[in-house]
Amino acid sequence: MDIARLSIDRPMNTWLLMLLCLLGGIWALMTLGRLEDPAFTIKQAIVVTAYPGATALEVEEEVTELMESAIQQLPQLRRIQSRSLPGLSEITVEIKDTYNSRDMPQIWDELRRKVSDAQGQLPPGAANSRVVDDFGDVFGIFYAVTAEGFSDHEIRELARFLRRELLTVPGVAKVSTAGEPEESIYIEVSHEKLTRLGLPVEQVLNTLQTENSVEDAGELRIGDQRVRLVTRPGLDSLGSLEALRVGRPGTTEQLSLIDIARIERKTTERPEQLIRFNGTPAFTLAVAGVADTNIVKVGQAVDAHLASLQAMIPLGVELHPIYEQHRVVDEAINSFMLNLAMSVAIVIGVLCLFMGWRVGVVVGLTLLLTVLGTTFFMRVLHIEMERISLGALIIAMGMLVDNAIVVAEGMLINMQKRMDSRQAASDAVQRTQLPLLGATVIGIMAFAGIGLSPDATGEFMFSLFAVIGISLLLSWVLAVTVTPLLGHYLFRVKTGQQQEDLYAGAVYGHYRKVLRQALAARKTTLTLLVVLTLGSYAGFGWVKQAFFPDSNTPLFYVNYELPLGTDIRATARDLAQMEAYVLQQPEVVSVASFIGQGASRFMLTYEPRQPDSSYGQLIVRVADRDRIDALAQRLRNELGEQFPDARIYTERLVFGPGGGARIQARFSGPDMQVLRELGEQARNLMEQQSSLTDIRHDWREKQLTLSPVFNEERARYAGISRHDLAETLKFSTEGVKAGTYREGVERLPIIARPPDQERLDASRLQDRLIWSSVERAYVPLTQVVERFELVPEEAVIHRRDRVRTLTVLAEPAAGYTADQAFRLLRQQVEALPLPEGYRLEWGGEYENSRDAQASLAAQLPLSFIVMLVVSVLLFGRVRQPLVIWLVVPMSAVGVVAGLLLSGLPFGFTALLGFLSLSGMLMKNAIVLVEEMDLRIAEGGRMLDQVIEASVSRLRPVFLAAGTTILGMLPLLSDALFASMAITIMGGLAFATLLTLIAVPVLYMALLPGENNNQN
Repeated sequence: MDIARLSIDRPMNTWLLMLLCLLGGIWALMTLGRLEDPAFTIKQAIVVTAYPGATALEVEEEVTELMESAIQQLPQLRRIQSRSLPGLSEITVEIKDTYNSRDMPQIWDELRRKVSDAQGQLPPGAANSRVVDDFGDVFGIFYAVTAEGFSDHEIRELARFLRRELLTVPGVAKVSTAGEPEESIYIEVSHEKLTRLGLPVEQVLNTLQTENSVEDAGELRIGDQRVRLVTRPGLDSLGSLEALRVGRPGTTEQLSLIDIARIERKTTERPEQLIRFNGTPAFTLAVAGVADTNIVKVGQAVDAHLASLQAMIPLGVELHPIYEQHRVVDEAINSFMLNLAMSVAIVIGVLCLFMGWRVGVVVGLTLLLTVLGTTFFMRVLHIEMERISLGALIIAMGMLVDNAIVVAEGMLINMQKRMDSRQAASDAVQRTQLPLLGATVIGIMAFAGIGLSPDATGEFMFSLFAVIGISLLLSWVLAVTVTPLLGHYLFRVKTGQQQEDLYAGAVYGHYRKVLRQALAARKTTLTLLVVLTLGSYAGFGWVKQAFFPDSNTPLFYVNYELPLGTDIRATARDLAQMEAYVLQQPEVVSVASFIGQGASRFMLTYEPRQPDSSYGQLIVRVADRDRIDALAQRLRNELGEQFPDARIYTERLVFGPGGGARIQARFSGPDMQVLRELGEQARNLMEQQSSLTDIRHDWREKQLTLSPVFNEERARYAGISRHDLAETLKFSTEGVKAGTYREGVERLPIIARPPDQERLDASRLQDRLIWSSVERAYVPLTQVVERFELVPEEAVIHRRDRVRTLTVLAEPAAGYTADQAFRLLRQQVEALPLPEGYRLEWGGEYENSRDAQASLAAQLPLSFIVMLVVSVLLFGRVRQPLVIWLVVPMSAVGVVAGLLLSGLPFGFTALLGFLSLSGMLMKNAIVLVEEMDLRIAEGGRMLDQVIEASVSRLRPVFLAAGTTILGMLPLLSDALFASMAITIMGGLAFATLLTLIAVPVLYMALLPGENNNQN
């Protein structure tokens, strides 16, 4: 089929294709969804089970072990990790990578059934387990709201108002608030007064619980109607609470609650979480958009709605952005679109300069239609516009432009041979359409391993494979249809130009001379190439390694950990001092503080910390991201001196999946003490390394507990149980929840406790009295408790795949990559002697990178087979594909040189660049080898035909390489794609020499007999 002639003879069809790409691309650019990064499914859920009063060891043995056994029956389970704390079990369930986001709801339902079936086996006192499967939701629009001078109740009303209003905005899926000030009703009952009146604490608690409960009072038939009887809760104000009557046991006397207690409504003393912004108390307002929507439009709608609410928001309330994904996305995509436009402009400019404006316009228009057509198909296939999909267009730029350059060059040369435009286009396309198609398929398949990888990295990078596949196929279609038509309209040849003048320039002459010398000294040339290639692979050991680079978002985290069990008020006090110090730094723009747990997940790569009163986090925004490392180092040093009892470590945002500490050594085994000893040994080794910082382990310190020694015999005589003792001690210390106070939509806990002077003095515990239901009188606590012992206990027990696991964590120091720090440490830690039954595993960036590469490697055989089969089918022989495949490893010379000179690491995006480079190199090699075969088949001396075929490809190869290299320049400033750009630029510069020198030399070395026989 003569596609080119058909495109020229029936131009209406070609113009229709061009119009479809143009208008479809414009429509897509206006309506395409916009995201910051491609979404990847967080295939994790947390199963939470409360077991009040139990130690961490009791929680592990009685709850965690039981629930893990039930969860392990899930066939979709990949990994199970748990954290056993005093009174709480947290189990993280991770699903296999082979299941996609559509499967997750059904899997979570199955998980709930497994958890529900195990509830009957939980120990008495344990609460029902809760499955949390939505903590992966991303709240990309994240504000801190300050309201100085407002009461706690007014602030909660404001939070409800803002949440209710924002849920009405189109495109908003969820709105979450956190950190609102909590209130409680405190009933302070003097223990001494209760003793004097002979009134048990339980009597007061039972009265409070029954008076304010909502109960069904039944229905009454009146005539033909059923009238429902309603009993209103009795506690509708503090006055009614004060007037509540409490009866003395054994008498008819009743006392008002106000006679025996002081009742007060105030801010909860030990809140679950505290939030501040720039030192001012705040709560957060987090907004999540509907999946696959344009987050920029959602964010703009949220901004507009908040602006319209200003008249309804009281004066003094301020909304401070912590993270505005819609603005970040808008800026990032506009910047990327500018980079893309600059790349296209550079390509067109270079072509116009070296091939004339006519060829530049033809190839440039073809390239522009390819880009617009790709965005059209992205819109149809619901591929959002984000960092990876836009980066894919720039990655593919070299291969996109190459198709059009080959056809345009061939058509122009044929017209200079006195062919008319139709015949020139037909001959050029027929000679190159199959090689270009085969090379395009090979280029696409080079990325198939990444796109088809089932893990989070593959999901994160899928749009790259999809966009490259779409754009390359479309570029081939447009190159064999649109380029001939535009060339028919625009190409003109000077009258009298002769064929022998086509390659008579000085550049062509010098190239002929160099190539003839290389062919004459084939063994020397090949030896030199082999030495260079082996040297580059040896030099690759000097190249820095990384997984994903640090994000270019100007945010970083300062994490603060006090010993486990620290009161949240002490953590908040220290964080307030840290805030003030950090805000004094000239680089800092704002500081958001989170005490007691992490923030809402405002980025996909942010992993919120689970509740922990000893934990605090500062989210620090700086003016310039390049100053983060120096500032973080300074804060670690200076804050570490100010707070010697705390662990202070910093984290940077990273692109892509992963997260957590970058260096992790996991020790697994049965005995907790042995694990601590191994962890301490590894920690000591890490502290000797200057390449590591922020060294810690996840089991933290043991927690001191005050344990009463209970005398069973005397307690039985006194009629007192362990439950009675526990209730008395809880009432005497933190207080007991006695009920709930209803006020509109709010539910405030009612806490009964002694006054401060009785409650806060630990030495008075032994003076307490316990109510004996048998004696109906108070009994001294010392009668049933012999003494109190201070006992250190494990405060957190981690397990991984049902085995106790202690993880030593660290970060690379400034100037080191995680791979460099890991290599310096690995041998020393692995030399530690491990007792039988214990093992060491490496996590962090090493594990993430290893898993991603393993998943990629699992897909590569299929890609390789397809690429190999296509290359063999193109020629119908074996030696020609062998020539093409032999030059691919040699491209590493330029890659290694570029990375070493730039100092950039070889990361996952650099790997993408190398795959793209391989595709471009193979495409050039395929077209050149096909040209050699065609010229040799026409007759003539083999050496001359090889040289002339190579000369004919000199300009297209140099132009394709030059335009691609220059088109990569805008990406050098992008944190994610900088190493990829260097890989392509350095590799392509050397690959051009490979195409023009190595391919002819290998061709002559491997095919002399075959081609002589043909001649």
